[in-house]
Amino acid sequence: MPPITITALSAARQIEREAWEHLAPGGHPFLNADFLNLLEQHGTAGPSCGWHARHLLATDADGAAIGILPTYIKANSHGDFVRDWSWAAAYGQLGKTYYPKLLSGLPHTPASGPRLLVASGAGGDEVKGQLIEAAKALVADNGFSSWHVALPADDEVDLLRAHGLLVSHDVQFHWRDHGYGDFDGFLAAFPSAKRRKVRAERRKVADSGVAVDVRHGDEIAPEEWPALHRLYTATFDKYGNYAAFSAACFADLAAALGRRMVVFIARQRDAPVAVSLCFRSDDTLYGRYWGSNGDFHSLHFELCFYQGITYCLREGLTTFEPGAGGEHKVARGFAPTIVRSCHWIEDARMRQLIGQFLERNRPAVIAYAEAAAQHLPFKMPAT
Repeated sequence: MPPITITALSAARQIEREAWEHLAPGGHPFLNADFLNLLEQHGTAGPSCGWHARHLLATDADGAAIGILPTYIKANSHGDFVRDWSWAAAYGQLGKTYYPKLLSGLPHTPASGPRLLVASGAGGDEVKGQLIEAAKALVADNGFSSWHVALPADDEVDLLRAHGLLVSHDVQFHWRDHGYGDFDGFLAAFPSAKRRKVRAERRKVADSGVAVDVRHGDEIAPEEWPALHRLYTATFDKYGNYAAFSAACFADLAAALGRRMVVFIARQRDAPVAVSLCFRSDDTLYGRYWGSNGDFHSLHFELCFYQGITYCLREGLTTFEPGAGGEHKVARGFAPTIVRSCHWIEDARMRQLIGQFLERNRPAVIAYAEAAAQHLPFKMPAT
């Protein structure tokens, strides 16, 4: 294969839009010329909250882009969903330094998908391999503890493992369309008692006088975002957490992504009282942020789950990933789903210890997913 040059860039905007469009999956809400660039410009994925861009760009002998690996130097583990807090603590107990580390993933976004972006066709695996080795070299050359690939696509996991990365397992809860047709068809798969419970939850929302408005990003005026943003921050304020997105960032994302942003807005007397912010690709809805300024019975379920399922069935989307965590999703038809991340640990001894931990932990994660599946309100279709 002709020589490949790999360059580390300090901002997503340094990669040409046409390169993103050529190498990233079409219609993806997070892997495009806008999402990472806007998060970096607004500081959502910026140094003030521990994100320093080091995107790896592979070019051929003519200078044409042939591969992208979105990557950040991280000063903490906030918003990356790697689940490595205990590893950082173990490093500290041994007198070792864990941060900074290197991360390839989507800031504040626990959505699985491709991380090694290359054109399809001959030579793709070679480009991916060189991007992987370049990331490992970046760790070694800068004295970082590790490199983490958060939630890569399934076919990338085997390649990363072949390059020496460890594999961790986690559980998310995903909804999939098994030919339901509409929401009533979806509920028809439930036993009658559980079907009545869902309908009762939805009826409580309707009887409360709350109306739900479904809007795409390009249908929301910039001046509406401050009020919606206050609802978003309410959830973080309630639990003492940091709300990474600003109203201006949401407004710019809405304008740039258009129909790839989907917002469910609950209104009472025309005033917004709750919001669920989602994103979509051509086949998947990604639930991300919820917030409310009051205590409305079952409104969280309506806005974050039932409206999303209805949207998927109406729009022909086959999968709904509502975010990380949440066993309460099982009773609403979201199946436990194993997701994986990959890890290069630079120190050989620590790599061995963490690898042993992950091997011991893997059966427990799988057993948890299998046990959770027993509480689904329907039988999973045979695969």
